[in-house]
Amino acid sequence: MTGPAVVARLRAAGCVWAEEEAALLGEAAVSAAELDALVGRRVAGEPLELVLGWAAFLGRRLAVAPGVFVPRRRTELLARTTLAHVAAREHSGRAPVVVVEMCCGVAPVAACLEGAVEGAVEVHAADVSREALACARLNAPGARVHLGDLFEALPPRLRGRVDVLAANAPYVPTDRIGDMPPEARDHEPHAALDGGGDGVEVHRRLAAGARDWLAPGGVLLVETSAHQAPLTAAAMQGAGLLVDVVVDEDVSGRVAVGVSPAAGEPG
Repeated sequence: MTGPAVVARLRAAGCVWAEEEAALLGEAAVSAAELDALVGRRVAGEPLELVLGWAAFLGRRLAVAPGVFVPRRRTELLARTTLAHVAAREHSGRAPVVVVEMCCGVAPVAACLEGAVEGAVEVHAADVSREALACARLNAPGARVHLGDLFEALPPRLRGRVDVLAANAPYVPTDRIGDMPPEARDHEPHAALDGGGDGVEVHRRLAAGARDWLAPGGVLLVETSAHQAPLTAAAMQGAGLLVDVVVDEDVSGRVAVGVSPAAGEPG
């Protein structure tokens, strides 16, 4: 199959960036037969990242596979915010800085920590999906990976010691999943999308448990949306955290930041 034929086939299927996708698929294929198979998967509606086996994220190629949530560009704000808070904890003399990526999926945040921080950092990644954790091990080989539901997945020794807890927990309201693009609703696990009735049920569970796990002055970072941000912030405030919301309109990203009071400060 020639290059123009691939582009035409992708464009006919509604792929907006047909030329770019054709080039990436051509790079991934080792034969004409494999290219035809990859194009067939993409034309059938499978996300490009799953067809390629990787997703671009902050200059990295993260391993992804069928059945996992594909990292979005908006989550780069969560990763950058995590890096900034890790650096701040390092400069304050914390060693090692303990970082947890909760609801990690393929661990984009943990992956970005590798090689990006100078001091001693102990990184953990947790999720309920075995498929996602298999990718997480590839993307963040230095992280300690845990299977389980939120804080139940973590080793008890981390209680009260976590400096930075980052989470891209699901925040799509249940009745809005049907409105999502087919690439998401048909190819990604609903557990990674469904945030409950108002989209913030998992955020409330995270906030409610965070104070027990965060070190004094530790921070909870939760990706949220423009609509859900006030609800996410309210959940953090209700848990006794000092709250702010970081916004990056360039990537349509929002991160609710909840800081645990330092020792001796009122909660």
